[in-house]
Amino acid sequence: MGYEYALVHVKYTVPPAVLLTLLYRPLFTKLDVYKVAFLISVAVTYTIPWDSYLIRKGIWSYPSHVVIGPKLFDIPLEEVFFFVIQTYNTSLLYLILSKPTFQPIYLRAERNKAHARGPLNTIWKYYQVLGQILLAGVMAVAWQMFKEGATGTYTGLILIWAVPVLLFLWTVAYQLILSLPFSNTVFPILLPTLYLWVVDTLALKRGTWVINHGTKFGVHLWDGLEVEEALFFFVTNTLIVCGQLAFDTALSVLFAFPHLFPDPPTLPSPSLLWRALLTPAKEYDEARILGLQEAVGRLRKKSRSFYLASSTFQGQIRTDLLLLYSFCRVADDLVDNASSIAEATSWIYKLQKYLDLACEEQASPTTHQYISESFPSETQSALLQLPLRKLSRKPLDDLLHGFEMDLSFTKGDSSKFPPIVTEADLDLYAHRVAGTVAHMCLELIFHDYESAMSKEDQLRVVQAGDRMGVALQYVNIARDIAVDARMGRVYIPVDWIHEEGLTFRSILNSPQGTRIERLRTKLLSKAFALHRGARDAIEELPVEARGPLRVAVESYMEIGRVLKQDGYVVKAGRATVPKLRRLRVAWKTLSQG
Repeated sequence: MGYEYALVHVKYTVPPAVLLTLLYRPLFTKLDVYKVAFLISVAVTYTIPWDSYLIRKGIWSYPSHVVIGPKLFDIPLEEVFFFVIQTYNTSLLYLILSKPTFQPIYLRAERNKAHARGPLNTIWKYYQVLGQILLAGVMAVAWQMFKEGATGTYTGLILIWAVPVLLFLWTVAYQLILSLPFSNTVFPILLPTLYLWVVDTLALKRGTWVINHGTKFGVHLWDGLEVEEALFFFVTNTLIVCGQLAFDTALSVLFAFPHLFPDPPTLPSPSLLWRALLTPAKEYDEARILGLQEAVGRLRKKSRSFYLASSTFQGQIRTDLLLLYSFCRVADDLVDNASSIAEATSWIYKLQKYLDLACEEQASPTTHQYISESFPSETQSALLQLPLRKLSRKPLDDLLHGFEMDLSFTKGDSSKFPPIVTEADLDLYAHRVAGTVAHMCLELIFHDYESAMSKEDQLRVVQAGDRMGVALQYVNIARDIAVDARMGRVYIPVDWIHEEGLTFRSILNSPQGTRIERLRTKLLSKAFALHRGARDAIEELPVEARGPLRVAVESYMEIGRVLKQDGYVVKAGRATVPKLRRLRVAWKTLSQG
């Protein structure tokens, strides 16, 4: 009886687990626990028979003086724990590195030449088949090594055990394996592999476990590390990461394609995951994938704060929020970037007609035709993919009324007839362009997550969200005084302007100075007052949405905190929050829940 193997865990495997857990704890969700627990169960169940066989056949052994004593099918409990802790550590590293990635945009619809619309992405199918052939070849070589025995036995047994699973995982998850960034695939394999190579080197040198002679090649990757052990840890980490990728493939199909899986649960059953995983790629909705890709592109380009916040959401709600943002951004840009008042007015009219058509359930073909004939090709996916059936009509109409208020700045002489005269006018405008968006975000949350709240309580929380949206718009206006002035717009109430001895025209001509800063401070004071009055409502939301929504709100309010500081940094006429500070705010905000 000894504690040498147990000390390996105490020194080398448990500390990374604690560190990774602390790092990821604010982001941990029920879905993450589900994924990790599922993979640990599979890893332990699948590995125990194989490991037991190796021990009974004398391929490796554990001296009695290095283990505590209890065994499971001849396997020391310390070794069984190793299966658990390795899977846990590598899985957590994968979750951390892949968190910013929205995996559904890396799926590809695959059509063959017999399809009515012709071939598309058939090369992906060839990649799948090529990988299957290569892995089948490795299996054949491994079997031959095992049959011949002697020095290739251990290597053969590693590959016979691992490659069939890898073949299955490649078959069902090859799209994500091939297309995701290396941060999602290569790094979570290589980093723990290198670490475990070092740990294994120390353990082999101390005799914590022993590979018996006659079943190994006797080749070392470096002094103390048998090449078979290096292969084992590389293969096991590959299995873990590919298992996570297969799980994420199933989740991506479930939450990205409502025509295949309408309203999937937030914690899908294994049978539902299996169905999603085995869905042929030819059934993927090509237009849906394009819409999601364009939505993510708009978010990355137009709103770094919301892009950061969106990565903390999971599953269906992340998809729906991305598509909602994409629509709002496209609609706003169509009006803002119009070359004339007449063109901008025309876009508002077309958006209104689109809503009229799209909200009629039986009008889908008509809606598609109208969109294709009336809107630029690069904007069409945002309209087609908007999750309208989950939203009420009024906030969408109010959003268009907000665009009309923006247009009033360019109709006639806005310095003589400004659209925002009083604070009430500003509140109405902020509600229309921002409160409505917050309203719709909460509608999506209550649709996608089960809630025991009554309809009256849900309405109260949604109304608080509307006020929070107004607060964020106040911050936006405070940040963009100079940018808006260059566009001929002043969103500060005329009443406030006159109190400072300024005029609408003077702000257009010179949007800087002490008095402008006092107006900015007044806007921020109102923003933070609204923020304080509405933020408690976030804690009444479904638990999965609370932390992410806090991040969305606090990331934007941090702009206001920056504006309150002397000497804030300005880029392109706007105050900015450094990326590291945004990440720190997000982590701190999530840690509060």
